[in-house]
Amino acid sequence: MEMKEEHMVMNRTPLYEEHIRLKGKMVNFAGWEMPLQYSHVSDEVMAVRNSAGVFDVSHMGEIYVEGTDAIEFVDLLVTNDVRKLKNKQICYTPMCYENGTIVDDLLVYRFSERKLMMVVNASNTEKDFEWITSKAKDFDVKVSNRSSEIVQIAFQGPKAEEVLSKISQIALSDIRYYHFLEGRINGIRAIVSRTGYTGEDGFEIYLDKEAAFPMWRKLLEIAKKVKGVPCGLAARDILRFESSYMLYGNDIDSTTTPLEAPLKWTVKFDKKDFIGKKALEKQAKEGTKRKLIGFEMLDKSIPRHGCKIFRGEEEIGYVTSGNHSPTLSKDLGMGYLKRDSVKIGTDIEVEIRGKRKKAKIIKLPFYKGSVRSQG
Repeated sequence: MEMKEEHMVMNRTPLYEEHIRLKGKMVNFAGWEMPLQYSHVSDEVMAVRNSAGVFDVSHMGEIYVEGTDAIEFVDLLVTNDVRKLKNKQICYTPMCYENGTIVDDLLVYRFSERKLMMVVNASNTEKDFEWITSKAKDFDVKVSNRSSEIVQIAFQGPKAEEVLSKISQIALSDIRYYHFLEGRINGIRAIVSRTGYTGEDGFEIYLDKEAAFPMWRKLLEIAKKVKGVPCGLAARDILRFESSYMLYGNDIDSTTTPLEAPLKWTVKFDKKDFIGKKALEKQAKEGTKRKLIGFEMLDKSIPRHGCKIFRGEEEIGYVTSGNHSPTLSKDLGMGYLKRDSVKIGTDIEVEIRGKRKKAKIIKLPFYKGSVRSQG
């Protein structure tokens, strides 16, 4: 059935007019009209790798959990250990169904014992909110979806702290990786966290949507001084892919578990309980039947999501993400393979447009940039 794009009503972030002003190429992403790119994608990627890039990520969801049982409740929802978080600390974590598969991957921000923020993927915001509220009835918590009130801008790159410090009333050097502070940037009240999904150092800034325009324009102005640029979804996807970060809907989804993906480190079995714990304990004991791996194309060709992977005549898996890496000048991919087929250095073939192309399994991550160590 043919979709008539002109009749589709898409969501727009408060910065939509800015993307049009900057001549961004707009596309439908998870129901949002977002900039795919402003210039050449490789130029945007390299600006982030070498200097700084500015991203509108206001389509992401912000769900607040507040109340006496906030810590206990969110700790039950996710696989990572929320109880161990200190105030102003963040953790990355999957949130799982009872069968151990992934509802979403997200960030948990701890403001206090009674207040947490869960930052979720745009495509999953409504689903996540319904899932969270459905589990809340036995807890003294209030769950609120504040996504429509909040603008989120990512300022990423090795020069991010140096440049952003010029307009920050927050001591950015005091913010450790996966921590945040509240204060003012360019005089505007904001939550500023040392997080991102690019593999580079940088910050994510949360602010009221009414202040979106002045913040965005100021960030572009200061980025430009170090040859930084606005960046779209295409660059963001390549940056996260080069750093081997998971993309929900491609690399992880409701059919995969954190133990099959390279997310075992986020599953804290020593916690008293979390949704999906029994299923994941069983999988850990029995061993996973498949594993997500990385590979490099030996024949020049770009693997895409869903391409079949072979070893000899045996079909052993499928591609989840693939792209040309501007940073490494290689065609790379990630995919799930049968557990007995995942040895580093193994030759494989990827079926691309009906033809088998040679590749070999390599270690993940493909690339590590200026991103800080957790501490």
